[in-house]
Amino acid sequence: MKKYHNLTLSILSGLLLISSWPTSPLTFLVFFAWVPLLILSERTNRIRFYLYSLLTLFIWNAGTTWWIWNATAGGAIGAIILNAWLMCIPLWAYYIIKNKFGNTAGYTSFIVFWMSFEYIHLNWQLSWPWLTLGNIFATQPDWVQWYEYTGTSGGTLWVLVVNLLIFLLLKTFYQSRSGDGVIQDASGTKRQLVKLGSAALACIVLPLIISGFVERSTEQPQKQATGVEPDNVIVVQPNIDPYNEKFQNGSVEGQIQKLVALSEAELDSNTKLVIWPETAVPVAVAEDAIGGNMYFKPVFEFAQRHPNVTLLTGIESYRNYGSEQLSRTARKLEDGYFDFFNAAVYIKNNTPYQFYHKSKLVPGVETLPDFLLWLGPIFEKFGGTTGGYGHDKEAAVFSSAANPYVAAPIICYESIYGEYVASYVRKGATLLTIITNDGWWFNTPGHRQHLYYARLRAIETRRWVARSANTGISAVIDEKGHLLATKLWDEAASIKFNIPAFTGQTFFVRYGDVISPLMLLIAGILLLWHWVTALRDYLQQRALRRQGSPARSA
Repeated sequence: MKKYHNLTLSILSGLLLISSWPTSPLTFLVFFAWVPLLILSERTNRIRFYLYSLLTLFIWNAGTTWWIWNATAGGAIGAIILNAWLMCIPLWAYYIIKNKFGNTAGYTSFIVFWMSFEYIHLNWQLSWPWLTLGNIFATQPDWVQWYEYTGTSGGTLWVLVVNLLIFLLLKTFYQSRSGDGVIQDASGTKRQLVKLGSAALACIVLPLIISGFVERSTEQPQKQATGVEPDNVIVVQPNIDPYNEKFQNGSVEGQIQKLVALSEAELDSNTKLVIWPETAVPVAVAEDAIGGNMYFKPVFEFAQRHPNVTLLTGIESYRNYGSEQLSRTARKLEDGYFDFFNAAVYIKNNTPYQFYHKSKLVPGVETLPDFLLWLGPIFEKFGGTTGGYGHDKEAAVFSSAANPYVAAPIICYESIYGEYVASYVRKGATLLTIITNDGWWFNTPGHRQHLYYARLRAIETRRWVARSANTGISAVIDEKGHLLATKLWDEAASIKFNIPAFTGQTFFVRYGDVISPLMLLIAGILLLWHWVTALRDYLQQRALRRQGSPARSA
C-alpha cells in the first residue's frame, strides 16, 4: 500500500503543476504543487525518489507542452523526455545534500539548486525555459508587478519558499503525533505550527500587497508622444495556414496583397508603425538584393503610398558569402556558402533597410548545440535544419526619423527570455514588437501561453507590447501587463491602437536577474562542500585501510 501511496503523491505533484499552469485560472495551486514531492523525499530512498521525481516532471512537461506534437511529433517526444530528465538533476542533488548535511542545508539546496538549474537552462545552447516557474504568473500580472525588479526568478523563489514552508508545516504537525494520534508536547508544537503557518501566510500575502503598491506607484517614464492627435500602431493578423502548400510554395503575391489590404483598412494620418508577423513574406530573399526582388514590389509600393509609415515585418532571408565559410551555420551550396535567417526587416520609403536576425533560436528545429551537430540528419527529419539558421549575437532596435517608436524586433521564441528582451530596452527600445507565427501549434494552449508570457515582458521593462501573430492571438499589452486589445484565433484582422512611446529603465532592465547568480553561487558552495567532504572521507578511509594492512597480514 505504501508503494501505491508514494505513486499517488508523485502523480499528484505533476497534476497540481499542470492545473496551475497558464492558461488555467487555478494559479494558486502552484503554492502546494511541490509539497507531495517534498514528502516523498522524506520517505523514499535515493533511487525511488529519483524515479518518482522523473514521473512528476514527465507528467508536468507532457501536460503543459504536449501541443509541440502538432509541429513535430518526434521533437515533442524528445523535448518532453529530455526536459523531464534534466529537471531531475537539481532534485537529485537536493536529496543528496539533505541526507548528507541535514535539513537546513538540504532545504536550502532545494531552492538554490532548482533556481540554478533554471538559470543554466535559460542560458546554455539547449535552452528550453518554457516551464520556468516564474512564468506561471503570466495569467495573474497583478500579483507580480514587482517583476520590474526581479524578473521571473522572483516568481520562482516565491513559489519554492511557500511550498517549502507549507511542507514544513505539515511535517511538524504529523511528527508531533504519536501512534495513537495524541499530540506530544502540545504547547511547543503549537508555537512551532503558529510560527510556520504565519510565515507561510506572510510569504503568500506580502508579495501580493507589494505588487499592489508597485502597480499604483508606477509612473509612466514619458508622456504621450507629442502631436495634436496621438500616434498609433497597426498590428496585422493575416491568418495564413502555415501548413498550407500555398504558404510554402506559391501565391506569395496573394498573401502580400492580403497583408497590405488589412493594413490599409485601418491606416490613418497618425499611423506611424505597421507590424506584420513572423515569416509574413514566405519567400527567401537575398538581403543585399531585396530592393530588386519582384515579390517585394507591392511592399515597396505600400511604403511609397504612405511615406510617414514604417513597416516592420518578418521575412526569410539569406546571405551569400561566396567561397568562404564565414560562420558556423553557413551551408555549402552550388554558388558558395549561404547563411539563412529567420529575420525581421524595417522598411520606410527612401530610407535604408534595417535587418535583424533572430538570435534565440529554437533548439532542434532552428539550431543545434555544438555538441549535437552530429545528430543533424536526425533532427532534420523532425522538421529542423541540419546546420541551423544563422543568427545575430545580440539584440538590435529599429528606428527612423520622425517616428516616436524605437521598435524591439522580438521574433517568436525570443519573447520568453526576460533578460534578452530587457537588452532591447537598454539599446533604446520604446516599444516591444513581438512578431510570431504560432500557427504551427494549431488552436492549443501553446499559442495562448506564448501570448501570456509577453505580459511578463511588459512588466519587467515597463514597455507596451504590440504583438503580431499570423493566426493569433495578436494583441496590445500595456506596461502593467494588461491585455487591452486582442483578436480571435483563426481570424484575419488588424488592430489599430494609440500606443505611448516610453523611455526610462526599470531595475530589471538596468541590472538584469540579480537573484539567480546569487543562487548559483550558493549552489556552488554547497557542491564544493559536498565534494571536499567526500574527498576527505575517501582519504580517511584509505588511510585506515593502509593502517590495517599489517595487522591483516600478520
